[in-house]
Amino acid sequence: MPQDQKLPIPQPSTSSKNPIFNFLVQFLVIAVIFFAIGFAVGQRRIEVVKKGFVPQISVTNQLPPKNQNIDFSLFWQVFETLPQKYIDKSAFEGQKLLYGAISGMVRSLGDPYTAFLDPKQNEAIKADLSGIYEGVGIQIGFNKDKRLVVIAPLSGTPAQKAGVRAKDLILRIDERDTFDLTLPEAVDLIRGPAGTSVKLELLREGQDKPIEKEIERAKISVKSVEVEFKNGNKGEVAVIKVSRFGDKTDSEWDLAVEDILAKNVEGVVVDMRNNPGGLLSSAVHLASDFIRGTVVKQEFADGRVESLAADHEGKLLKIPLTVLVNAGSASASEIFAGAIQDANRAKIVGEKTFGKGTVQDVVDFAGGSGLHITIAKWLTPKGKSISAVGITPDTIIEFPLQDEEEQKEDPQLNKALEILNK
Repeated sequence: MPQDQKLPIPQPSTSSKNPIFNFLVQFLVIAVIFFAIGFAVGQRRIEVVKKGFVPQISVTNQLPPKNQNIDFSLFWQVFETLPQKYIDKSAFEGQKLLYGAISGMVRSLGDPYTAFLDPKQNEAIKADLSGIYEGVGIQIGFNKDKRLVVIAPLSGTPAQKAGVRAKDLILRIDERDTFDLTLPEAVDLIRGPAGTSVKLELLREGQDKPIEKEIERAKISVKSVEVEFKNGNKGEVAVIKVSRFGDKTDSEWDLAVEDILAKNVEGVVVDMRNNPGGLLSSAVHLASDFIRGTVVKQEFADGRVESLAADHEGKLLKIPLTVLVNAGSASASEIFAGAIQDANRAKIVGEKTFGKGTVQDVVDFAGGSGLHITIAKWLTPKGKSISAVGITPDTIIEFPLQDEEEQKEDPQLNKALEILNK
């Protein structure tokens, strides 16, 4: 291009003469500048907030219940000091603090079966009663030393297939020691999505060294009542396996009874082995088919004793009966066995039961949380408490533990059938 040639000076377009267009351009430029400044200041402010922010938690319904003379000043001092001084400000969540405080209050009673449940824990417990949940399939509780223990593995579940046994102490769940866990907390740790795994460190009765079992969780859907028919001397014998006392147990039991009546069997074996219990009302319902009168008694804190009687006229009152129990038979299954034994209705066969002799009431609160609270001791119809003692069978038959998983013969069931065939 020749040096003396001048470039034409561009002429402003018609749009540049438009005042609205100029305003928009200026506005955008200013907005970009302020955004850049705001972003830089905001980054710095986030750092300051993280270092110096004190969480503000508003509290409603602060008044204590009537007739409660408690000085809550220490509680409020701690409640105010924690967010001011604790290093991780993001850890503070008002609802979580409330649940933790309530759980600690309930735990101070020293009763492992009295527990506060947050909404997630409460939902898990209710799923257990429905018989459908995701986990490994064990019912857990506490022994007389208040150690976390397996009450029973449910039949056909991952826990049973892995060789978990009744009365195994649970020392660790994954990396968590269990010595200070509540029952809902332990349930939370063991359960989880199907396909994931949980590691349990167990101490077996009579052994010195713990064993470790990594168990893959699965969807647990176990029918609570199943019946099969075996050949006896004079005809068929019905064997009813009751794995727990849940929401559907009564209806499943009633259907099984109809099958039994239609078959005109010569006897019935009720198998309560590894039945960790459940609903008290369901234990009364099942026992009512075999006995009349009192099924169980409840002794309350004021010394008052109430009797719970059979809830219907039994359909199997005269049919020969034996009942199977073992160390995994607890709570409602012990109520059933105790009622049968006290009424001299049938022989109890197997091993001494677990010995859970208290009754828990369930209180649900708004928002989904709940409270399981021990309200009474339960007694057999003759007034015997089985708490931490259990029920001793009329005929004791030990199940060989060393090869229980591969055991093809069932000496306890064989004995129950033998008694019926006499």
